[in-house]
Amino acid sequence: MGTVYRCAGCGADLNLSAAHLYPEDAHFEAGNKGTFSFSWVDDARLQFAKEDRIKPFFETPNYWGIQRKRTRLLCDTCGHLLGHVYDDGPPMMRGHGQLGFAHSHTIPRAPRYRFKIKALNISYC
Repeated sequence: MGTVYRCAGCGADLNLSAAHLYPEDAHFEAGNKGTFSFSWVDDARLQFAKEDRIKPFFETPNYWGIQRKRTRLLCDTCGHLLGHVYDDGPPMMRGHGQLGFAHSHTIPRAPRYRFKIKALNISYC
């Protein structure tokens, strides 16, 4: 039994795999409410647009700031906004960070592809 994730804007298959889906209870600094988070996506089905805005944002009590740098995930077929790429995935290396700081500030982290649930049409085969 498989799951097919399609763009809610045009119905294009995004080739996302449930095998790369993070568990619902996984903790991320930027939160995970109302979204699905994947560890891998098919680059050929998406457009990536850099976003750099100076505007206060508050995702969670531990993830906030004034300048937001992230990458927007857009459907390659219609350009519909599907979500964003965050750098708060699992650490890409083992150990404690430089000078004992928290992992997210000193150890490189894998990208997390965060899709808005409302931006996807999900069907189960």
